[in-house]
Amino acid sequence: MSLDVLLEKICEKQNPTVAGLDPKLEYVPDYIKEKAFAKHGETLKGAAKAILEFNKGLIDALYEIVPAIKPQAAYYEMYGHHGVKTLYKTQEYAKSRGMYVITDGKRNDIGSTMEAYAAGHLGKVTVGGEEYEPFCADALTVNGYLGSDGIDPLIKICEQYDKGIFVLAKTSNPSSGELQDKLIDGMPIYEYMGNMCEKWGEKLPGKYGYSGVGAVVGATYPKQIAKLREKLPHTFFLIPGYGAQGASAEDISAAFDKRGLGGIVNSSRGIMCAYKKEGCDERDFAGAAFREAARMKKEIMSIIGNITLS
Repeated sequence: MSLDVLLEKICEKQNPTVAGLDPKLEYVPDYIKEKAFAKHGETLKGAAKAILEFNKGLIDALYEIVPAIKPQAAYYEMYGHHGVKTLYKTQEYAKSRGMYVITDGKRNDIGSTMEAYAAGHLGKVTVGGEEYEPFCADALTVNGYLGSDGIDPLIKICEQYDKGIFVLAKTSNPSSGELQDKLIDGMPIYEYMGNMCEKWGEKLPGKYGYSGVGAVVGATYPKQIAKLREKLPHTFFLIPGYGAQGASAEDISAAFDKRGLGGIVNSSRGIMCAYKKEGCDERDFAGAAFREAARMKKEIMSIIGNITLS
């Protein structure tokens, strides 16, 4: 099962973190942009090429200590077909370095439309009798608030191609409570969604106790993290909100079980823009990213302790 592979990589590197590759053009060092623009012009293609070089530099710096990347699709789609190609090339390059890839797409639809999303991002498409893999991610973030009609097509693809999903449950944004904290018969909606993740996950059991249906649970809500971990023993958490959004390692400590498993913590701007925070030479952007990733690992591991699979 796909999330078993992620857990193994987390244990191998003793690091439950994922680097979010959400690259605004302003994050890319000037020398990389100048090189790309000189060759391709100040165009969508030039921007996409600059982002790809930036991403490759980050991946080269991180793959030995960070088990996974999480590219946010929107930051690539904004550059049109050139950006979408960069998304694929980023996934491909990370996989070549042995990293687990989570596409942050938050896809949400039903029926044949969701089947198309599932095939495109996690499965394969048949053309002329041949099967092709449009993208090469291991997992996809999805929005489950249309109910099982939007999740069942994904489950089938995950079973067929050994993939995983992370379903939005309690998100890290400040206004998430406007809907997710509303009560139904005394229970908050985010907890209902978490319970649905547990139920959907029964179809994708894993050998380490966590299913192939994970949940997105924001680090900015530590009490909710603790509550959901207690209620959802088989649901692995993708945890945004650490670092730039204000959450600390202590805020996410309750997500982890006695083995040090249970979640993977995302940092995007904190890693990508570490060179700006450090004030170092922009040509050392990858070194700064490594240093921030190492600092983050040390901080989180000091809270959760050693990670084991048994």
